[in-house]
Amino acid sequence: MGIWARISTLVKSNINAMISKAEDPEKILNQLIIDMREQFLEARKQVAVAIADEKRLKRQYENELQKAQEWEKKAMIAVKAGRDDLATQALARKTEHDQLASEWQQQWVAQKQAADQLREALSRLNAKIQEASRKKNLLIARAKRAEAQKKIQDAMSGMGDSGAFDTFARMEEKVERQEAEAQAAIELSGETDGDSLAGEFAALESSGAGQSDALAALKAKMGMAPAARPAALPAATATDSVEDELEALLKEEI
Repeated sequence: MGIWARISTLVKSNINAMISKAEDPEKILNQLIIDMREQFLEARKQVAVAIADEKRLKRQYENELQKAQEWEKKAMIAVKAGRDDLATQALARKTEHDQLASEWQQQWVAQKQAADQLREALSRLNAKIQEASRKKNLLIARAKRAEAQKKIQDAMSGMGDSGAFDTFARMEEKVERQEAEAQAAIELSGETDGDSLAGEFAALESSGAGQSDALAALKAKMGMAPAARPAALPAATATDSVEDELEALLKEEI
């Protein structure tokens, strides 16, 4: 095989492959039905022409047959009138029309047979077109179902090959890690800001409450009822007079 023959074969194979790939069953089947119906209309026109010819030949045959009968009647009239010469001429004309009628009859019979065959062929063609139209709808439904199944299978194969579910799981793990980091950042921010200040106040209040409890326990041990809490003094005077108050209490005891 020469180089040009090989190139030609390659080009044809590629073109055929492209055409096959681009073929849409629904569009092609619809177009085929349209073409069939157009052919049916053209065939029906041809059948109509054949039927018209058959009717025309029949009229010609009947016309010649009628003329032969008319010349026969004229010959009978001539015989009654004693004009055998006219009768003989009339019979000769009758014979001519009989021959023409016979020829037209043969043509009419042949044309009628052809027209009847064309009628039957047209009826079969119409039945085939109706069957093809019904089958077309079934084929289109099957083609769509097959296409949908193929798309689903391709989608599933694509997800399996690309590891889509593995990627999804990895993204889920990443989001969970980000959420944990965000929660840790919030807790650290609380410890370094507002929570430490609140803790200091809580410790101070706890210390004050402990001192009050210790004082109450001491008074109970000494048999003294708890005295009313004196009004708060200014910070400076309260601090300075603590020692004086203690010395006065010691003198009273002595």
